[in-house]
Amino acid sequence: MPLQLRPGHHLELLQGAQAFFAALVADMDEARFEVRLETYIFDFHGSGSQVAEALIRAARRGVVTQLTVDGVGTGRLPASWRSRFEQAGVRWRVFSRLGPLGLLNPTRWRRLHRKLGVIDGRVAYCGGINVLDDYYDPNYGTLAAPRFDFCVRVTGPLVADVHAVTGQLWWRMQALREARLRDFGGAWQAMRASSALAAEARHGAGPARGPAAAEKAGLLLRDNFRHRVRIERAYRRAIGAARHEVIIANAYFLPGGKVRRALIMAARRGVKVQLLLQGRYEYFMQYHAARPVYGALLGAGVEIYEYEPSFLHAKVAVIDGHWATVGSSNLDPLSLLLAREANVVVEGPAFAQPLRERLVRAMAEEGRRIDPADYAHRPLLQRALDRVAFGLMRLALFAIGMRY
Repeated sequence: MPLQLRPGHHLELLQGAQAFFAALVADMDEARFEVRLETYIFDFHGSGSQVAEALIRAARRGVVTQLTVDGVGTGRLPASWRSRFEQAGVRWRVFSRLGPLGLLNPTRWRRLHRKLGVIDGRVAYCGGINVLDDYYDPNYGTLAAPRFDFCVRVTGPLVADVHAVTGQLWWRMQALREARLRDFGGAWQAMRASSALAAEARHGAGPARGPAAAEKAGLLLRDNFRHRVRIERAYRRAIGAARHEVIIANAYFLPGGKVRRALIMAARRGVKVQLLLQGRYEYFMQYHAARPVYGALLGAGVEIYEYEPSFLHAKVAVIDGHWATVGSSNLDPLSLLLAREANVVVEGPAFAQPLRERLVRAMAEEGRRIDPADYAHRPLLQRALDRVAFGLMRLALFAIGMRY
């Protein structure tokens, strides 16, 4: 069933952590009873500490403050911040700690990758931006230019959806915790709370408080239960309906065959298809496994640009100037097959056009267009590494019983 977009939203596009943190901290400082935040990475360097301080201030005012981080992206909180969180009353959970085998255990490949926030049931956030300073990378240190990424601040009916799904995950994790402690009564109560929030998410909880607006929007989730292919299907449908233009910016781009074919078919029927992808080396698999899929896309007339000033971390798209999505989901196997992800989909030029303009500018001024002839004649060693990475990715998926 296609996602039903509901009217009545006010949406604000935020680029980069600086803009995101400023808005998020301001909303948390106004919180009266509840703050919920989910993120893959919570890093305390630089401006990331601003979010941590805002959580502490909220908790000290008596606001229920719930923070969920991923066990791979974040790991152990620094001892000093952990102590401050506990003293202030910030409640935090770690999703899927690695355990003794680490990522050698395939069950630990299912990560919490979505970035969601909700304050007092009145305003929500969804995007690709971690709690991580724009100019800092945990693996590469200080960056010369800010990371390229986006997030949406939203008021309207969608807020109730974010409230329900973040609460549902929190109480499911609480139930597992109580069960491990053999507090089966507590586990049962937590599961009841989770089930109530699941029903709320399915049926909607009505409009949230906020400025009146007409923008249509909906929340797309990807998990391993009821929403296994929902985000990928939304991309395919939007690309299949495109008549003039498809622009996608994606950090880790390795789409499956169905998405690749949708892009190729769009280009062949005369749609201008442009991809803005990661141009800097970050990880071996990220850099090399994606490149074998460039050939068929370039051959169909798809324009591919690689972003070079800094790390591209965006997961956004604009189609025909009126359909847009901003979220956490990459077009790669981890996001589309394994991770918990969340995207906002918006219908309307008022939101889509500013995002389109920013992407067009990035391609023109900050991207390097891949020449098909240069791609075909890239060095033998690079082609070999590309094939090795692509083969390892396919082997890993085969090992866990996945087709892509």
